[in-house]
Amino acid sequence: MSRNIPLNGDRLWDSLMESARIGGTAKGGCNRQTLTDLDGEGRALFQRWGEAVGMSLSVDRLGNMVFTRPGRDPSRRAVAIGSHLDTQPTGGKFDGILGVLAGLELMRALHEVGAETEAPLVLINWTNEEGARFSPPMMGSGGAMGLFTEDEILAKRDAEGKIFGEELRRIGWQGTAAPQDLQSLGAYFELHIEQGPQLEDEGLDLGVVTHALAQSWYEITIEGAESHGGGPMIGRRDAMMGAARLIAEVEDVAFAALSATGEPGRATVGVVDVYPSSRNIAPGRVWFSLDTRHGDPERLAWMGAEIKSRAAAIAAQRRLSIEVLDFWHARLTQFAAPLAQRLRDAASARGYRFKDMPTAIGHDAVYMARKVPSVMLFCPCHGGISHNEAESITPEWATAGMMTLADAVLAEAGLV
Repeated sequence: MSRNIPLNGDRLWDSLMESARIGGTAKGGCNRQTLTDLDGEGRALFQRWGEAVGMSLSVDRLGNMVFTRPGRDPSRRAVAIGSHLDTQPTGGKFDGILGVLAGLELMRALHEVGAETEAPLVLINWTNEEGARFSPPMMGSGGAMGLFTEDEILAKRDAEGKIFGEELRRIGWQGTAAPQDLQSLGAYFELHIEQGPQLEDEGLDLGVVTHALAQSWYEITIEGAESHGGGPMIGRRDAMMGAARLIAEVEDVAFAALSATGEPGRATVGVVDVYPSSRNIAPGRVWFSLDTRHGDPERLAWMGAEIKSRAAAIAAQRRLSIEVLDFWHARLTQFAAPLAQRLRDAASARGYRFKDMPTAIGHDAVYMARKVPSVMLFCPCHGGISHNEAESITPEWATAGMMTLADAVLAEAGLV
């Protein structure tokens, strides 16, 4: 355990608040989207903090920042802590960055007393976890684990047509290391806010995350014909009315997708684009995104098939063309049971109240688990609110997560 290591919850909180000023919003949130100038500024601050405690920084060709603290036995595989610094456009102060700065606090405390671990320690800031500016999300970890090629990621464009690789170079954060080198890590830990209400509602301090739900994302295009808003309703091929019907069906499909344990699905329409977007024209085309999730892969597949079936029925009824394209899929992912037990043991030893739980949300740990033994730890957030400027946690929750993470990591790495 880290009882004799001077972990400092106040210092962690101060670092969170200082970081939040980079991209801080009027409503108290943070807008530090990936590969923007503000992202570059946040990375530079993190670099200064990491190098101040003697860690060496390597940056790979996707911009992933990898700090290393040597271990007494260099032949042992490194134990890593990671998460992300980038935010949503109207993000909060804690999503992602809590995991990065909790890892930094462990490195600071070890440095203060000159403590050693048997295995090397690694601290990672992943590029573009959020997927807000460049889609899909989790590109840095996905590229490192071989789920995407480097060329594929570097060629991605944002909504303004700007190219991922060019923006990465513009802000000065494209390195030369191979992202795939991270597949040799021995273990990976990630602390994150829950982004849901369960822990707060149940009065718990922590959640040990045992697995991640499967996800399937779709892009749906509805084609009809524009018509004047003053023309007759009968006979219209109004793409918006077809979209409205199908979007309403999405919620019904999610609730109907019950698993054997009674768990429903989850479905979200997050982006809608309307053409020609004129007040007095019935739209001829509507495009929208659909995000579906479930703990049962078979029921997730049923949700996709059911959406496509209902889309076909609406298209036939309204003389529309509806195309439902598969965009992205993340399989059900189990985290490493021995690492989860490390977290349980650490939480129990410190007297924290916790439970095992899944994550319905994609995180870098989900991709890491494809190649590296990985696990996640959740701390509560008020009201389950996240991806929102009102996102909020307490210093006590942050400290509980950091202490438990540190104990588990040091047990895995072997504190000398």
